[in-house]
Amino acid sequence: MGGDHGPAIVIPGAALALERRPDVRFVMFGDETLVLPLLDAHPKLKAVTTFHHTEVSVKMDDKPSQALRYGRYKSSMWRAIDATKTGEADVTISAGNTGALMAMSKFCLKSMPQVDRPAIACLWPTARGESVVLDVGATIGADARHLVDLAVMGAAMARIVFDLDKPSVGLLNVGVEEIKGVEAVKEAGRILRESNLPHLTYHGFVEGDDLGKGTVDVVVTEGFTGNIALKTAEGTARQIAEYLRAAMTRSFMAKIGYLFARGAFSALREKMDPRKANGGVFLGLEGIVIKSHGGTDAIGFASATELGYEMARENLMAKVREMVAATARPETAPQPAAAVE
Repeated sequence: MGGDHGPAIVIPGAALALERRPDVRFVMFGDETLVLPLLDAHPKLKAVTTFHHTEVSVKMDDKPSQALRYGRYKSSMWRAIDATKTGEADVTISAGNTGALMAMSKFCLKSMPQVDRPAIACLWPTARGESVVLDVGATIGADARHLVDLAVMGAAMARIVFDLDKPSVGLLNVGVEEIKGVEAVKEAGRILRESNLPHLTYHGFVEGDDLGKGTVDVVVTEGFTGNIALKTAEGTARQIAEYLRAAMTRSFMAKIGYLFARGAFSALREKMDPRKANGGVFLGLEGIVIKSHGGTDAIGFASATELGYEMARENLMAKVREMVAATARPETAPQPAAAVE
């Protein structure tokens, strides 16, 4: 029921995901008057779907506290999350209100031991392929311990997605020199550098342009900066697409040139398509939750569904638990103390 278009996008997206992943099964929650007619139009999807009617759905502009107050236990969002908690489903996927989804997920699933705050991780297209970037908006601000947790959880996801034994991890900073940046980032860098953690290779600090270069497999930052970076990248991609479209239709010769270069432009459009990298993974919870972009179409929702499929099939939870358990809690630098008699 979530997203800008609700089941009109979710149902066709699920049908497309089923074509690509024939062994997937769905448990859907929503208003039967809106969902069932759409399911009837996709008989193959309906055959592998268990549907539960709910009369309450969380609105896109609801405050998280408001959604928790009236939507707990009875909304489609809550019941979908609870299905993962009870084992009826392996992963929850929603295009709904991000704040409400995170609040309900934390309340229902709880955080993993040793993880203070969950994060949202996304796949970021790069010149080398893709990187995992987190946090892109779950929480604002981070101390050194939280940044180290993000590094560990992001590396666990990268091991699955990229099939790497020791993914490279970088901390997003205003420079690569160790003396630059806020204290939390510098302290997290010191811990990662000295700890020699298993299953990841600490690269050091990375800058904003390293996101597009693909310098590292995992880029770590706090949610405020990460969300701004994500929205900036999405906006830049749309801006470039508009520039190209305008340039190719500016004159008769430009149109002729486009005909000769159509294949190259199609490949570029495919590479820059944000729908192919749609889906943010909520890391650090006792269950897998995938957040689809609310404004995406069926192709984007299918991508988020397939991401959830991969995270469940490759047992993301076990890998995160393994890496978190193997990580000693970071010790922060000692604070000045005064002895008083």
